[in-house]
Amino acid sequence: MTIEAAAESIRAKVGDSSGLGATVKFDCGDDGSVFVDGASTPNTVSTDGGDADCTVSLDLETLNELIAGDLDPTAAFMQGKIRVDGDMSVAMKLSSIL
Repeated sequence: MTIEAAAESIRAKVGDSSGLGATVKFDCGDDGSVFVDGASTPNTVSTDGGDADCTVSLDLETLNELIAGDLDPTAAFMQGKIRVDGDMSVAMKLSSIL
C-alpha cells in the first residue's frame, strides 16, 4: 500500500470527528508521511508534512499493519516498531482510530 492509500484508509477511519482533539503525523521516512488534523472541524487527513502535537515514526509496512488491524498499537510500541515523539496522551488516543 502506498502512503496515499494509507492516508485514504486513515481518512475513512477518522471521519469528520475523531475526538482526537490534536494533530498527529505518521512519519514513514522516505516513503512519506500522513498528517491527521484531529483538532479542526471537520478533521482532515493529508500526505503533507507539518509540525504535529505527536509524531509517530514507523515504516510503511507497520503503518499498513496498524490500519488493517493486524498489529496492536501498544504491542508495536513495546516491540520497538514505532517511536513516539511529543504528546504521549495523543498517541494513546490513536488506538480508537486505528
